[in-house]
Amino acid sequence: MAIRILIVDDQSIIRSGLRMLIESSEDFEVVAEAADGAEAITQVAKYRPDVVLMDLRMPRIDGVEATVQLMRLPDPPSVLVLSTYDTDAQVIEALQAGASGFLLKDLCPQELSSALHAVANGGRVFAAPVLQGLVHQAIRRIPIRVNAVHEKIAALSESEQRVLLLLGVGRTNAQIAEELFLSASSVKTYVSRTLAKLGLENRTQAAIIAYEAGLVGDERQPEQDI
Repeated sequence: MAIRILIVDDQSIIRSGLRMLIESSEDFEVVAEAADGAEAITQVAKYRPDVVLMDLRMPRIDGVEATVQLMRLPDPPSVLVLSTYDTDAQVIEALQAGASGFLLKDLCPQELSSALHAVANGGRVFAAPVLQGLVHQAIRRIPIRVNAVHEKIAALSESEQRVLLLLGVGRTNAQIAEELFLSASSVKTYVSRTLAKLGLENRTQAAIIAYEAGLVGDERQPEQDI
């Protein structure tokens, strides 16, 4: 069954381009469009999309407020923000509102397709610059002593270190599975085991550790022989 998409953007040319791009894949069906947040709320109630592709700056009701209202529904859709702007404040506001991801409009078609699949299946997706901003924010707010876990990182297996690196650059489980030629269940096991060995609670903390430990930014590609 195709993933049902609602496109929300105040510029008709952007909506038309996104519709053409999304509908080039049989995996997706664009069920409706909306020119602002108020119309988006109406269209969600009418068409029940799986994913709302949401712009931020729009008249009447903006993307953040529209997301807040959508999340109050009994069975809300996933919201994927697609914006030109990526200030820390806007990203945090969107996530606090309930958005499942934040992408920038300079992304390539494959990135958009992967992101729609990910959020439709309950995942979270962030453009690399957005993730980097979140990491910097978290470093300032989350009291993790990175030096205390350096030895634990060294004690990880090579496979676990590769998984940690990919977590550090914001890869979803599906993307990790694809890059390392693993099954989804194997990746889930590796992620859980890596978090447990490092004493971490979630993927955000794993990204912080990978960033601070110098794993992120290493130009070497993970080997494919797990």
